[in-house]
Amino acid sequence: MILIALGANLPSKAGPPRATLEAALKALMAKGVRIESVSAFYETEAWPNPADPTFVNAVARVATELPPRELMAVLHEVETSFGRKRSEKNAPRTLDLDLIDYQGRIEDGPPTLPHPRASARAFVLVPLKDVAPDWRHPVTGQTLETALAKLGGAARVRRI
Repeated sequence: MILIALGANLPSKAGPPRATLEAALKALMAKGVRIESVSAFYETEAWPNPADPTFVNAVARVATELPPRELMAVLHEVETSFGRKRSEKNAPRTLDLDLIDYQGRIEDGPPTLPHPRASARAFVLVPLKDVAPDWRHPVTGQTLETALAKLGGAARVRRI
């Protein structure tokens, strides 16, 4: 199972953030990444500055023959095509695509697998439940339920 997190809080050429995520999924398909399942869309307060625009987040379960490094390059290409500018960390963005898990691999990278901060982000874990409810963190073995309980932040992620 390959899992990709999607997020946006600025408009892109495709429109507002939700339209950007939908268009990004189509762009991935055009590059040979099969979308097997997509979570609901969720709204999340921006972090670290809650005054920034609200994020729209989702998770997709995908299939591809591309190895992790090449898949990551495709994700970056798609981000760039939607106007992503890599400036300061945690800045507002038109599109963010993160490789969360690639068939349970544990690798130092690049890319680092599983994503090193995935289990600390309710905006990833809540939609991840929609597409992979039995997922366990490849390193810790922790379930989604346990990870979410530790965070206590699932209530701040609202289905839209």
